[in-house]
Amino acid sequence: MRYRILVADDEEDIVKIIRFNLNLEGYTTEEAGDGEKALEMAGTFRPDLILLDINMPRKNGMEVLKELRKNSLFDKTLVLFLTALNDDQTEMEGFNLGADDYIVKPIKPKVLISRIKSFLRRINNEEEKEIIRINDLIIDKGKYMVIYKGNEIILPRKEFELLKLLASRPGHIFTRQEISYKVWKTDEIIDDGTINVHIHKVRRKVGNLLSTIKGIGYRFNI
Repeated sequence: MRYRILVADDEEDIVKIIRFNLNLEGYTTEEAGDGEKALEMAGTFRPDLILLDINMPRKNGMEVLKELRKNSLFDKTLVLFLTALNDDQTEMEGFNLGADDYIVKPIKPKVLISRIKSFLRRINNEEEKEIIRINDLIIDKGKYMVIYKGNEIILPRKEFELLKLLASRPGHIFTRQEISYKVWKTDEIIDDGTINVHIHKVRRKVGNLLSTIKGIGYRFNI
């Protein structure tokens, strides 16, 4: 599969270097020099992965990511921030909005390529599967069935959707905003209490497979 990568950054020299190295690896690339163009290109180019700067004209990277995560067309699009902003608050804001990674400039091209390959490899065999198998857990999306340690587990719809989402990408931290969009289908962020109650109920049925990452979100343990 020839993956499509959008490089959104207003520094032309950086974009040129990144695209050159990505093209050498066989990826199809496009670029955008501002936030509005990034959203436009995302809609037409339909990238598998977006490298997104934060400090860009017209719309900054945070605004772009927020718009992307509201659109179900980009549910499976990986978004990696590549930015010179190196502070915990900005990084946490990025993850809370649904970033898959936060990479601080400068970074060597080979290291960046390695990070990108890791993300694409992880989702390659997962995104189209109807059945998720992780150790003693089987989730059949089509039949709405969960089997744990050989026993069928009955989960209400929201609990099933929550488990399915977290198990779709083991180790990935899903933020409350992502869960709100994908499980509760709402732009309004569901409060911690509601999500924690559902997490607790799922844990009681399938063991301690889910973790709460304080201040960030939730993940399926690997």
